[in-house]
Amino acid sequence: MSDSEAGVTLTIDDLNRMTASDFTARFGDVAEHSPWVAERAAGARPFADRDAVVDAFAAALRDATRDERLAVLRAHPDLAGKAAVAGALTEDSRREQAGAGLDRLTPAEFERFTALNAAYRKRFGIPFIFAVKGATKVMILGAFEERSGNGREVELGNAIENVCRIIRFRIEDRVAG
Repeated sequence: MSDSEAGVTLTIDDLNRMTASDFTARFGDVAEHSPWVAERAAGARPFADRDAVVDAFAAALRDATRDERLAVLRAHPDLAGKAAVAGALTEDSRREQAGAGLDRLTPAEFERFTALNAAYRKRFGIPFIFAVKGATKVMILGAFEERSGNGREVELGNAIENVCRIIRFRIEDRVAG
């Protein structure tokens, strides 16, 4: 979605009238760099309401193959990571991380996030994913600490659930309730 489209709120009728390709073009970025999720969600139309849209995206993700789910997880940027520093985040990720204060870390906090991101990636093979909307950096650091002791399968499940929350937030920003 272009930056100019980001501020436009669509109705359920708008979504239901779109072609599958227009729907995918408009919502292909809701699951980070994974337009196939929107493509599959489009097949669940007509949607009754915004919750049905969210549910279709979540079902597309949860029903995907393990490799597809891992690809979605790996497409996410580290929180307060190199992509953020380089300005290479998607507009949604930049806005979400800024809202949680991750663009205003002290040098010590940045080092802490960098170390936690690296340890998490090494342990689980994916970036730490946390739906940061409405969270603070203290909450995020607490979740890092809490989740780092999980087993791999538990943590992959946590990551998918957080992606589903991120999808919900992004759809709520774009589709009228």
